[in-house]
Amino acid sequence: MGEPRFSSYIHGQWVAGAGDHADENPADLDAPVGHYGMLDAATTAQAVDAAADAQHAWGLSTPQRRAEALDAVGTEILARKDELGRLLAREEGKTLPEAIGEAARAGQIFKFFAGEALRIPGEKLASTRPGVEVEITREPVGTVGIIAPWNFPLAIPAWKIAPALAYGNTVVFKPAEIVPGCAWALAEILSRAGLPEGVFNLVLGGGRTVGQAMVEHPRLDALSFTGSVPTGRALLVQAAARALKVQLEMGGKNPLVVLADADMDIAVDCAVNGAYFSTGQRCTASSRLIVEAAVYDAFTERMRARLAALRVGDPLIQGVDIGPVASGQQLDTDLSYIQAGHDDGAELLAGGGRVDGAGNGHFLAPTLFAATPGDRIAREEIFGPVAALLRADDYGHALALANDTEFGLCAGICTTSLKHATHFKRHAQAGMVMVNLPTAGVDPHVPFGGRKASSYGPREQGRHAVEFYTTVKTAYTAA
Repeated sequence: MGEPRFSSYIHGQWVAGAGDHADENPADLDAPVGHYGMLDAATTAQAVDAAADAQHAWGLSTPQRRAEALDAVGTEILARKDELGRLLAREEGKTLPEAIGEAARAGQIFKFFAGEALRIPGEKLASTRPGVEVEITREPVGTVGIIAPWNFPLAIPAWKIAPALAYGNTVVFKPAEIVPGCAWALAEILSRAGLPEGVFNLVLGGGRTVGQAMVEHPRLDALSFTGSVPTGRALLVQAAARALKVQLEMGGKNPLVVLADADMDIAVDCAVNGAYFSTGQRCTASSRLIVEAAVYDAFTERMRARLAALRVGDPLIQGVDIGPVASGQQLDTDLSYIQAGHDDGAELLAGGGRVDGAGNGHFLAPTLFAATPGDRIAREEIFGPVAALLRADDYGHALALANDTEFGLCAGICTTSLKHATHFKRHAQAGMVMVNLPTAGVDPHVPFGGRKASSYGPREQGRHAVEFYTTVKTAYTAA
């Protein structure tokens, strides 16, 4: 058998698209995952039209029908989590246990929103006028465009697609170009879930062609985007020009504060997990490790020992801790930031270059710099296994350093002090706070999102997803 070809899915039909583009395996550049074709703007517009045409009937369908469809999707994903995880590991580079865990999370998200389809909230209030009743209901926002990143190619699409469908919206889903296989696998499962034609559509292609055609289409009612800050801000400007409802998740430069009273074993575990697992390719990664001066040296030595012991290699091999960087372009970005660290005078403590002998892939050693707050590696999101270690005089200084960033997605602290933990939870300028836990790792049933440059619009995940995927209607009735 040859390598599979991944197609788009529009109005219940598979659409091949143009060209023959290789779906790269970042751990083995000689063994691509498959091939795919890319849509043009006109075909993308057809997908939006198909979704818009199907929306009215789907929005008026019963909650039970929507719940059963989503539950079926979740059940199949969970039953096939090992197979889907293997595909994810080959295509994106996560280690196999992480990839299987992500597949399971995607299934759980669909299961959760199957339940939420039956729990769409509403209110009935008394009017200030006698003989009048007031009802407040939630209705679908309409046709939703979803643009998802490559770093969580099953989980992030799931936490966007599932609530959109649960609340009666139709979907046009554009994945990142380097993960068409996972997007196709998810679409293939959805194609057999009993959804009417046009309710769910997959469009493969580049952002400048497919993404732009989606955003410009007059029948698109809302856009949920996860990706880079520059792209998110550009989309926000375009959306504002025509009052398109928009939800943006755009990254972070997340701090992990380690105080002198912290349990050092827990602190090092949190730092290694948060900064380097998933190859550091998480918007919630702990890319700034802020350590109180009294334990700075001890923490540094423990970190160097742990990083030296991490095994980098093929993500399908048992015992590998860190897989490859997801693409050659991202590897070049990571290496450019490592060079920036050297140029700024930061001290290299671990890693700093490619890994020899790991295979023909994009392998990078987990890298740690002793930096200062003004260094580029301490201020800009890198999105790779590169972290900056910062020294803090005391808790107050550490908190100030933690908040000294344009981002505000997640913040963590390792401490045994209830006083400091409580103060940090209130004063950390982030949408999510972790105490004695890695900054990366959020449950699927709770709200996800940040502040400042990290996020814009209503939160994702959990019951708070209803705020984006529905619109509120107030109705008066004379008794």
